[in-house]
Amino acid sequence: MSFEQAWNVVYNTFSYTNHTVLPEALEKWSTDLIGRLLPRHLELIYLINHIYLTKLRQMYPGDDKKIQRMSLVEEGYPQKIRMAYLSIVCSHTVNGVAALHSDLLKKTIFSEFDQLYPGKLQNKTNGVTPRRWIHCCNQPLSDLISDTLGGIDEWITSLDNLKQLVPYATDKKFIKQFQDIKRECKRKLQAWVKEKTGIDIPLDSLYDIQVKRIHEYKRQLMNILYVIHRYLSILDTPQHERRNKFVPRVVMIGGKAAPGYANAKAIIKLITAVSAKVNNDSQVGDLLKVVFLPNYNVSSAQIIIPAAELSQHISTAGTEASGTSNMKFVMNGGLIIGTMDGANVEIA
Repeated sequence: MSFEQAWNVVYNTFSYTNHTVLPEALEKWSTDLIGRLLPRHLELIYLINHIYLTKLRQMYPGDDKKIQRMSLVEEGYPQKIRMAYLSIVCSHTVNGVAALHSDLLKKTIFSEFDQLYPGKLQNKTNGVTPRRWIHCCNQPLSDLISDTLGGIDEWITSLDNLKQLVPYATDKKFIKQFQDIKRECKRKLQAWVKEKTGIDIPLDSLYDIQVKRIHEYKRQLMNILYVIHRYLSILDTPQHERRNKFVPRVVMIGGKAAPGYANAKAIIKLITAVSAKVNNDSQVGDLLKVVFLPNYNVSSAQIIIPAAELSQHISTAGTEASGTSNMKFVMNGGLIIGTMDGANVEIA
């Protein structure tokens, strides 16, 4: 195949999905490493960059700073390949994962590419399947929805059908059935927490849950600092007033940290330390419990998410590209407390 033919195949085959506006998360690979491991690939990247820069110079004659900014190669020691830029140039479409995120891409990190390739940057909001996140993980809720909608389960593949539940928002029988299902899900999680952590959590308590990757921008740190504040507020309140002032709450935080991410590991350590302190304080009793949920994964999520009454999605505004666990919680009737960011905007 000629280079032109091969290029057309590649260009028409590939599209690039971007998942972050955080510059530190956009990979840059050193040319030394690529040259050592994949010498032919590096030759091809240089060739693609040469053709691309030739076009840029024709479009922006004399603007060397712009050419340098948009080059696939970042000059310096070591010299690096900007992998995101390579992906943009070699793909027929580029998309963000929520409307707000896609707009941010166009306005910030990829603004010059949006001007260079009008219409190439698009939006495809992330999604999750109700087959797994209602029907599979919360069968009683799935049955209640189907029974209420006349015994049919078309809603599983056409979620818009759930609009038909709106008249039941004030139906006492429906509300009672929903509450019973939620309680049963909480009972399951209560048993799971006991088995995995040894901690007894009360059933008659608000289940406040944050599960996702541990990261500074997702602000598990802010959540646990609030828990410390709540703990101290309970202790500062006279014993006889506490029940009137505080709803009993179980705060659960779970998620994995990247192996080398020291701050994320430190946040987990803080959560477990707060858990040990609060859970062993007889003065507080069942008014507050704190649990770090270990080894968070899809299987444990299927037990955790249906039991949530409050779910935390509190990333710093402008940093959460989309988020999908927020969708899973809301499908199971969990209330979102969250930043107006990413998919939270579209859910609202």
